[in-house]
Amino acid sequence: QRLKAAVFFSVVQICKQVEEDTGCTINKQVTASISELTCKQFENVATDIELFAKHAKRSTINTDDVKLLVRKTPNLVNIEAD
Repeated sequence: QRLKAAVFFSVVQICKQVEEDTGCTINKQVTASISELTCKQFENVATDIELFAKHAKRSTINTDDVKLLVRKTPNLVNIEAD
């Protein structure tokens, strides 16, 4: 629950910055939706890397699992390689 609150707080801060930078107004429901989607994405990522580790018969997640997760996202693969 604290993690969700922290994510929500961060999303609110980012949305405020976007509002300042663009002059647009972001609806509170949109902010809440972005926050919820972010949390769901974190859950999906956690599940995926946990399953990658289990498939490799490991109980610990390592960088190989993260590499598998980002393999189809070239920008993230390049960051990881640095």
